Amino acid sequence: MKVRTQAGFTLIELLIVVAIIGIIAAIAVPGLLRARMSGNEASAIGSMRAINTAEQNYSQKCNGYATSLQELRVAGNFLSPDLTQGAVGTAAVKSGFTVQLTVGAVTAPIAAPAGCLLTDVGYKASAAPLSAGSTGTRAFATDEQGTIWQNNAVPPVIPAQPFAVGANTGPIQ
Repeated sequence: MKVRTQAGFTLIELLIVVAIIGIIAAIAVPGLLRARMSGNEASAIGSMRAINTAEQNYSQKCNGYATSLQELRVAGNFLSPDLTQGAVGTAAVKSGFTVQLTVGAVTAPIAAPAGCLLTDVGYKASAAPLSAGSTGTRAFATDEQGTIWQNNAVPPVIPAQPFAVGANTGPIQ
């Protein structure tokens, strides 16, 4: 009687390898999700900075501030297309955040120079996560002062004007 020697893996060996891969994946996936969320929040902060810069350029030309993201594009391409697509007054969705621009807390309409739309004394830009805890854990806002504020309440709420340091609200350092 001959004893056969077969090369290959046994079922137990394959199950052990699958279990090890599963354990490694269980350890790595939460870290990857946190990294993605951190990247989304960094993108939202970058969008707030871009809006502040665009509003400053707009104010040099138009003697006031824009009241919509699309207005910043129409008056002179002050803001990139990823934030200005859609109808006037609509919010942009970028990197898991809803970015919008509204009239600020203090407004007094002034005459708009040629090529400019409606202008106001102030503006407020905000970014809120589309899915709290998944795309981001903080909400952001800024105004004509240029400081970016965050709110890390659960669920995240856009900081209200006038901005002030609170239990969950503060400026980005």
